[in-house]
Amino acid sequence: MPNGIPSDDTFRRVFERIDASALEASFSRWIEELIPSLNQQIVPIDGKCLRGSYDREGGLKALHLVTAWVAEQNLTLGQVKVEDHSNEITAIPALLELIDLTGAIVTIDAMGTQTEIVRLIRAKKADYVLALKTNHPTLHAQVKKWFESALANNFEGINRTYDRRVEKGHHRTEKRLVWAVPLSEFGGLYKQGQWSGLQTIVMVERTRHLWNKVTHEVQFYLSSLPADAQNLGHAIRTHWGIENQVHWTLDVTLRCDPAEVSSAKERAPRHNEDHCRIRSGNSPRNFALLRRMALNALNQEKSLKRSLRQKMKRAAMNNDYMMTVLQSFCQ
Repeated sequence: MPNGIPSDDTFRRVFERIDASALEASFSRWIEELIPSLNQQIVPIDGKCLRGSYDREGGLKALHLVTAWVAEQNLTLGQVKVEDHSNEITAIPALLELIDLTGAIVTIDAMGTQTEIVRLIRAKKADYVLALKTNHPTLHAQVKKWFESALANNFEGINRTYDRRVEKGHHRTEKRLVWAVPLSEFGGLYKQGQWSGLQTIVMVERTRHLWNKVTHEVQFYLSSLPADAQNLGHAIRTHWGIENQVHWTLDVTLRCDPAEVSSAKERAPRHNEDHCRIRSGNSPRNFALLRRMALNALNQEKSLKRSLRQKMKRAAMNNDYMMTVLQSFCQ
């Protein structure tokens, strides 16, 4: 620029004023050009609160975002703000409208298990795998009772598929048992007709052996996919990738290195997305999107076989590598 790099105040004023909804819509259209088809790809959707974005003096609560992520490509597809005095149930449909989901498999936790969201997913020509918990008490109790009875009789005479997986790592061993049962085996469920395209009910039993304890949980899922336990178990397991590879990365990998800050006060663990104090105007939403763009760019660059943290530092110190990162994302 004619007068050199703008000051930080200029950056602040610009990002305060950029229309966040327009920027998010443009971002989603751009990502669709990078990924021409989501056919058979798993798209987890999950929410995240930016805890440091509150403004006590201005009476603003912390910003809450809902993000869609495509697991195979390790790319964020889009984000939408959860409006004040609302929750993720209203934000998820707005996010679904931004994205061409044709052929995708959408996974959402129990908050998004709503008949209207299911209808919208099917209208977008996609399939779904949704967690069923006690926010639907009648249906959850009915499914739970049915599976308890079926297990007691070893699923005798019941058409189902079964998958068993054992994984070890991070000082723990996890065993997952998955049963997928066609809807026809249940003989009618509570308000069954309201769940558009529903084909399969899934039960997942997880047992985790940690160094100091053993945990056990059973969870149920509704799906429009056929009753293939291996395929459904993979989709359910993949859903948690958005927590590990997006949310955790934003809070840990992208935080400031304590060795790089000057004072003991600055070394406190508040330099991640959760504790970022950007809070004026549209800045929180816009910078949240920029962080996800940065993650997308670093994940797309494959020539440097290093961690995301090391690639981020290399881009900061080496303009040639920074251009490599940007070019890999823009091709």
